[in-house]
Amino acid sequence: MAEAQILTPLTETLAVAYVHSTDAEYAKKIANKWQFKYIGDIASVGKHSELAFVLQVQDQVLGLIKVDEPKLSPITVDFVEGAVAHRRKFGGGRGQEIAKAVGLKHGFSPKVLDATAGLGRDAFVLATLGCDVVLMERNPVVAALLEDGLSRAKLHGDVADIAARMSLIHHSSIDEMQALENLSDDIDVVYLDPMYPHKEKSAQVKKEMRVFQSLVGADLDAHQLLAPAIEIAKYRVVVKRPSYAEPIADKKPSTAIKMKKNRFDIYVNQGIPKA
Repeated sequence: MAEAQILTPLTETLAVAYVHSTDAEYAKKIANKWQFKYIGDIASVGKHSELAFVLQVQDQVLGLIKVDEPKLSPITVDFVEGAVAHRRKFGGGRGQEIAKAVGLKHGFSPKVLDATAGLGRDAFVLATLGCDVVLMERNPVVAALLEDGLSRAKLHGDVADIAARMSLIHHSSIDEMQALENLSDDIDVVYLDPMYPHKEKSAQVKKEMRVFQSLVGADLDAHQLLAPAIEIAKYRVVVKRPSYAEPIADKKPSTAIKMKKNRFDIYVNQGIPKA
């Protein structure tokens, strides 16, 4: 998720709850780790008028719900089933545009820093294709969802090897990206997908965008990501943009890969090594 302005302290508007009592210990563990309020049974949410969001645990799966939109299904991170599974099986492999954008080719699988990890879908695609991916996420709610999804994926035979190539860092990319350079000098590619007002008509996309924008506020500082990304990337920075959006930070890319609804703007530091 791109860097964003937090409008209201999460400690005041968000809590963790369980749906079934068998999930109580996991819910408590999540609340303690992320320093969120714990309210126990989800049925008690009506007693807490201050809450806008609940992280609920149901059958050992963490999901985000918006209290005033009870008909919306919980937002979860799922690397095993659904859209990510379909893309893993039928997405086109290394012929996908994202693979071309990061420079993935025979004999070279770059180590990628996904500095705006969000729900981790693009990171998972890159890991599926053989990349080691570091996911950096500032928002603690989104980071908690990611951690939950990764933990479950690492226990599932179909995707355990893929999930093992993914690691999560809960930090602000703007503040911590250059510090990461001191810890690791082998980030080949930095990948950025800042949140941007989408025209996508999909109900699922609209739901997630609406919930996330109400959670993290307006994306006011995404332009600050580009400079530290260029500083740390050995080979290139890839920025995913809607086709109608201006380049990030108004900086013209070295090249771009254009698709119907989106494009990848590529800022080249040096050429990808030859196989």
